[in-house]
Amino acid sequence: MSNAQTWKERLADHMPPDLAREIDIFETQMELRRQGKIDEKVFAETRLRRGIYGQRYDNGHRHDGVKVQKLKLPSGGLTKGPETVWDAPGMLRIKIPFGGLNAEQMEVLADLSEEYSDGVSHVTTRQDIQYHFVHIDDTPSLMRRLAAVAITTREACGNVVRNVAACPLAGVCRDEVFDVTPYAKACSRFLLGHPDTQDFGRKFKVAFSGCVQHPCGLTSMHDMGGIAMKKIVDGEEHRGFEFYVGGGLGAVPYKAKLFDEFLPQEELLPVAQAISRVFARLGEKKNRARARIKFLVANLGIDEFRRIVLEERQKLTPDPRWTDFLSGVNAQTEVPLRRGVSLNGSERPEGFDAWYATNVYHQRQPGYVVATVNLPLGDITADQLRALAEIARRFVKETIRTTVEQNIVLRWVSEGDLPELYSALKAIGLGEPNAGTIVDVTACPGTDTCKLGIASSRGLARELRQRLSEKSLELDSAVKDLRIKVSGCFNSCGQHHIADIGFYGISRNINGYTVPHFQVMLGGKLKDNAGAYGLAAGAVPSKRIPEVVTRITERYVRDRQKGESFQDFIGRIGKKEVKAVMEDLTHVPPHNVDPSYYTDWGDPREFTLTDMGVGECAGEVISQAQFTLAASERELFEAQLHFDSGDFKKAVWTAYSAMVQAAQALVKTQNYDISNSDDAILGEFKQRFCDTQLFYDKYAGSKFADYLFKARDALTNNGNIGKELALQRIQEAQLFIDAAHSCYNKLSSMKSASRASTSAATSAGEG
Repeated sequence: MSNAQTWKERLADHMPPDLAREIDIFETQMELRRQGKIDEKVFAETRLRRGIYGQRYDNGHRHDGVKVQKLKLPSGGLTKGPETVWDAPGMLRIKIPFGGLNAEQMEVLADLSEEYSDGVSHVTTRQDIQYHFVHIDDTPSLMRRLAAVAITTREACGNVVRNVAACPLAGVCRDEVFDVTPYAKACSRFLLGHPDTQDFGRKFKVAFSGCVQHPCGLTSMHDMGGIAMKKIVDGEEHRGFEFYVGGGLGAVPYKAKLFDEFLPQEELLPVAQAISRVFARLGEKKNRARARIKFLVANLGIDEFRRIVLEERQKLTPDPRWTDFLSGVNAQTEVPLRRGVSLNGSERPEGFDAWYATNVYHQRQPGYVVATVNLPLGDITADQLRALAEIARRFVKETIRTTVEQNIVLRWVSEGDLPELYSALKAIGLGEPNAGTIVDVTACPGTDTCKLGIASSRGLARELRQRLSEKSLELDSAVKDLRIKVSGCFNSCGQHHIADIGFYGISRNINGYTVPHFQVMLGGKLKDNAGAYGLAAGAVPSKRIPEVVTRITERYVRDRQKGESFQDFIGRIGKKEVKAVMEDLTHVPPHNVDPSYYTDWGDPREFTLTDMGVGECAGEVISQAQFTLAASERELFEAQLHFDSGDFKKAVWTAYSAMVQAAQALVKTQNYDISNSDDAILGEFKQRFCDTQLFYDKYAGSKFADYLFKARDALTNNGNIGKELALQRIQEAQLFIDAAHSCYNKLSSMKSASRASTSAATSAGEG
């Protein structure tokens, strides 16, 4: 007999109990999906909420033509009839709240990327880590190994609160009002899995910034954002936030609206909870294109939205978590490894000065700096990540963060150690300069792996980066400070709206051929927390985009007025002149004259849109009742496992709990604020569904409802619970849950009929 242990067994004592339980639940849900006991649409949103996406995949290659090594090919995915979860390996997103990492976590991430992915960890524009080409069968083991180092994938995707982002310089920034790290951490923990954040129509993104003027937090483009503020009241200093809500990019970008000029720190979490409840209740659920909170704020107006939220805030039951974390916000959470020493006359290796000029930030703490590790396109290999973890142990006390610019920073580096640090980074291929310059191009995955990608954002970004890097020493200082961001489609995952020069992928039909193009966006403003969005200037074939960058930047250097910003320059010369600058670049020669126009960057094949798929950016809108019913199915499955192991008492209790969950699913369709206690749920269920006969099956009458109350009453009996009773209770629970599904479907039909009737009446009245 083999003594080999599973990852679950090996890590049993290392995982936080809550994370371990979540993963067990997901593994059970996977098994139920295999058995056809969870609807595919419900499971799709379930896996998204565990960070698991489907992705574009093409015959063993990434779409940019790079061969994938060690790829575990699909064995059919989770199938039921003609439906499949994945027809091929997919993507796993890993939450890194405020970008904070330590060396041990980096080593685990490196190992997992090699064992389960293509050996690359990708840093996203919201400080997450992503793996591509991961098979869904491997995800529970992968999640457990992450949980053992306090990392979760929970709610990294789906219609929930995503990763909470924050300035990577928080705590060491020279211009910050105060360190926002503890607030971002508290917000992330409080909102993760909170009952009031589970019924959104779309995703919800949160960010914190320590100051108004810099772009590190980008609060203006978030659903909810806080900028650190202080206020003197009666001679005493108080902390709070300039608080914003309703921002977002995507196809229709909105700048966030000011919710409160000074939201006291004590009100941060309760107001976030109230906003979540209002969004869940009033946000769009049917039309996903209008389901972000930015549309709700725009429709209501910020004044009315604020009024509703503050009214909701007053209804909330006090929660000690709202303020418990505040006792530690002034505590020193990071300390240096070495004494801060100035650089002075230290010997400098070749290439150091260029790197020092762009990749080093002087902290407000004398003698210490932040060193940026430049990751081209946000990618870092497993070997590099392991080596970087060791470098972090050597030079800093594991004070590491990812950035929204897809890089990694090492904080609390003694300035005197920089030459030695640079040499160590250079030795592992991570010594590139030009972080935070025009060379440091940001890009979303695009057609490499995204089903919605139209044009190759990474391919274009790679080309631009190479060309700009080659002439970086010749670039005018005004040009060097500009930022370029590229998205593969209009959804703005590459954040093209807030770049000085942005691009997003589109296509054009030219003489019967589909030709990759990029829409040119000019004049966005990264500073001031994404202070302005750029405007479209025209569509240009993908292969001519590098020339667009050259012409626009050369024109800016030649014609700008003294001290004139790029945004002001573009506004002054006007859209007509900008189009004239690019006009000849828009033309596409016939296919037989120059076929290169009909291919995309990094892919020699003729361009086509046929391999695009249905995106999973947020999943379908699944009601909270559907999730709770699915949870009751999962709990009943666990009751069956207890039965099989001979623990009949636990089987009975779990079967009863499964019935209560199913009843709760129905009750919350009519009373969302019901207490989670069994007595409250059963009381409401009897009043709303039994007394009204809404729950009653036309054949079984009240029998199925009686199973629930009988099970509750039987729990007071302390006698022995045998196999026969346990089996009976499990069977009754299954019938009750089936009846709850039928009742929910009936309620949904009644609601649809009511809407149709109202619509018809309204139409008749208008006619």
